[in-house]
Formats: sequence, C-alpha cells, structure tokens
Amino acid sequence: MTTQPAAPLAETHDTTRLGILVMLAAMLLFSLNDALGKWLVATYTVGQVLLLRSIAALIVLSPFLWKVGLKPLLQVERPGLQALRVVISAGESFGFYFAVAYLPLADVMTYWLAAPIYVAALSPLLLGEKVGWRRWTAIFIGFIGVMIALEPSAAALSPPAIISILGSLAFAFIMLLSRTLRGTPDTTLVFWQILGAGALGLFTAPFEWVTPSAGDLVLLGLVGVVSMLGHMGVNRAMKLADAATVVPFEYTLLPWAVIFGWAFFGDVPRPSVLIGGAVIIAAGLFIFFRERNIKTPVVAEH
Repeated sequence: MTTQPAAPLAETHDTTRLGILVMLAAMLLFSLNDALGKWLVATYTVGQVLLLRSIAALIVLSPFLWKVGLKPLLQVERPGLQALRVVISAGESFGFYFAVAYLPLADVMTYWLAAPIYVAALSPLLLGEKVGWRRWTAIFIGFIGVMIALEPSAAALSPPAIISILGSLAFAFIMLLSRTLRGTPDTTLVFWQILGAGALGLFTAPFEWVTPSAGDLVLLGLVGVVSMLGHMGVNRAMKLADAATVVPFEYTLLPWAVIFGWAFFGDVPRPSVLIGGAVIIAAGLFIFFRERNIKTPVVAEH
C-alpha cells in the first residue's frame, strides 16, 4: 500500500524555500542601504540621515497606507511588543550608522553577523521552534567564519565596535519579535519601524544640521526606500519560514559588504575576510539544502 503525503508538508517546503529567497534579496537591499549610509554619514549626522530617509520611505509607503486604512495601523496585536520592537529597531538603526561612520563596512558587518547566534539560542525558548543538531552545527561554523573574518584585535573594544555588538543583539531581537508578531501585516510593521527611526532622527538631527545638496537629497531619499524594502523583505521571510532557518542567511551581508566596500570606498578585503566569508556562505548553503531535504515529503510503502 502507498500512503500519499499530506498537502501541508509540500506547502511548508515551498514557503520555507521562498522565505530563504526573500531573506537573500532583503540582505542585498540592506547591503546597498549600508553602503549609501556610510557614504552619507561622512557628511551628515546619523540623526539627519535617519530623519530624511524615514520621510522618503513614508512617502513611498503612503499609497499602501492609504489602501489598508488606519485601522490595521492603530489596532495592532500585542501593542506592548509592537512598541518594544519599534524602540529596539530605532536604536539598532542609529547604532549601525554610527558604527559605519568610524569603521570599514565589512568590519561592521562581521559584528552584525553574530545576530543569528543569538536568534538560534533564543528561538527554542522564546518561539518554541525546534533546531536540530545539524543546523546548530552549521550556525556554529558560520559564527567561526565571522570570527575569522573579524580577526579580533585591540580595536575590538573601541566604542564603535561595542555599539556594533549591541546593534547585532538588537537586530536579533527584532527578528525574534517579527516572528512573534507574524499576525501583524507587513505594512503595519514597516510603518511603525520607519516612524520610530524618524522620530529618533527628528530628536537628534537639529543639533548639527547640514543642508543637503540636491544630489545628496536624492541619495538620502534612496536610502529610505531601499531600507523600507529590506525591512519588508525580512518581515515576510520571518513569516514564511522559522527564524532558525532564514536568519543564518543574514551571513550573506558580509560578501556584499566586501564588494561594496571595495567598489565605493576602495577598501581591499583582508585575506581573513575572504576566508571567513567562504566559511559563512558554506554554512548558509548547508542550512538551505538540509532544510530542503527534511521538508521533502516521503512516500511510505508497505
């Protein structure tokens, strides 16, 4: 006798694969956003960048906000967690732009890439997700790759580096909260996330305001649009697949940071960055293929 597999298994496999692809696209967008942000904070304050990019993002998002109306934006599930997510997200954005103003882009990325370790450790406790030993091993190997690329030195205790470490922890909690709040529409999550960053920028920008040129104003707006699309991608990925599966693909930020750092700022990657990046990518690919194998329906015969 042949037992046909249940349909939900096939659907789960499809959504998991789509979640991984969406996360990969979101990381590319974030990398573009990071490179533009590093370029801009050389001239403008972090608060000013946050404020102007948030205004641009809200303008682009406004048609979607008009379509959904005010009710989904104001009547949200678990408002306490929603507020916590907004606060953490605003602090994480501010911390990142502060860090890239002083450190090479690839270096900052290696700090941020510690976030999947925190997510993997906390997702079984906070989200009730099961993480097998193979994925734990791949995540651990990926973290070793981050350490190789980072090549810790005395500079590891500098204020920008410490802020980077705290930022990576904040980013992990944002992902966990996104998974917890998976019933909230993506537009609502992104709206409050952008509004929170804009409010922090509005509070801090006036202290050292620099009037932007027309060209830089376009770039500041582009940062907002790209960042918004990246956040929407992460939110969607976290709903399509479990956190421990999609979060490790944040590791792809590192090779993009190497590429954009060289293209825009003339940073030549150290050999340790290249070796560590290769380890990180290998770990991420293993997680993808492992997840595909265990989610593939099996036909039982008697």
